[in-house]
Amino acid sequence: MKIAIDVSPLQTGHKVRGVGFYIEHLKNTLVNYFPENEYIFFETGEQIPKDVDLVHFPYFEPFFLALPIYRRFKTVVTVHDLTPIVFPKAFPRGIKGELKWQMQRFSLKKADGIIADSVSSQKDIIKYVGVSENKISVVPLAAGEHFKKLKTDDPRLKKTKEKYNLPEKFLLYVGDVTWNKNLPRLLDAVTQTELPIVMVGKNLVNENYNKTNPWNNDLNRVNEIIKEQSSKSKQLITRLGFVPDEDLVSIYNLATVFIMPSLYEGFGLPVLEAMSCGCPVITGKEGSLEEVVGTAAYIVDVYDYKSIADGIKTVMGDENLRKQLTKKGLERSKQFSWEKTASDTLSVYRQVVSL
Repeated sequence: MKIAIDVSPLQTGHKVRGVGFYIEHLKNTLVNYFPENEYIFFETGEQIPKDVDLVHFPYFEPFFLALPIYRRFKTVVTVHDLTPIVFPKAFPRGIKGELKWQMQRFSLKKADGIIADSVSSQKDIIKYVGVSENKISVVPLAAGEHFKKLKTDDPRLKKTKEKYNLPEKFLLYVGDVTWNKNLPRLLDAVTQTELPIVMVGKNLVNENYNKTNPWNNDLNRVNEIIKEQSSKSKQLITRLGFVPDEDLVSIYNLATVFIMPSLYEGFGLPVLEAMSCGCPVITGKEGSLEEVVGTAAYIVDVYDYKSIADGIKTVMGDENLRKQLTKKGLERSKQFSWEKTASDTLSVYRQVVSL
């Protein structure tokens, strides 16, 4: 097959976010494990050869006109999630946003094949886009191969601990600060437990953002909580901002517990990264999270900060429970691999080409 894949997000801010991670790993795995195909990687505006078998758009944003209205080739589109569509009150779109969404929705309905990261996302696509289930293939993601459990005497651990001045025992959060991440409740819970948390994510330290945009309400609240907490004698919250992958692997290994109390996720890759590194996970049942972790995580009610606080205290205070979660998490993470993700993606390509 001759396959054209749009890699435009690798040149934007998405490079250090989930979409960039997905495209980079899919691209490398296809080339390395399935070299029998010809791959053309293009960016928006570049000419696509006329003889390609299909074009894959490996990202979809409801309010950004990334998909062509008129198709010249068979197309596959990856939809990671429809969070802003599922929760319109938390992500107000306005008139322009509504117009763009309807245009993108129209283009997505015309695609020959759609890939979803999870069954949860698949259900949302059926409901909000209006396409049949047989057009959507569920292809789970995987953690990068470098996310793994390190030996306790690995010199990288000591180096990373000193570099970031990390506490002996700490809770870890990795991700964005959008509404669905539920960070105000998480920080309220942390304040109640008085246990330290280390937070990784580019936007956590971003000061140049639109404070009046309702999409940033949670970032405003998080900054308020951190400011209130910083005036107290016991410093609980450490923000690291963006961290390169080689350091992040060590941080997952150093963390006592990883927590992701999201109200919604299309997949929730950080829970898989944490489990791959042997870090016990606390999360909830919302969106795809339970689908990803199975029985390998401690589940809390993410809408109740007291439940989150109780979960933190329980797991942080019980070494045997943490060992059980580590073991289960490592086993669970083995069910996901980029070779499998790429292989399943190729199966979708073959189905579309044969139409």
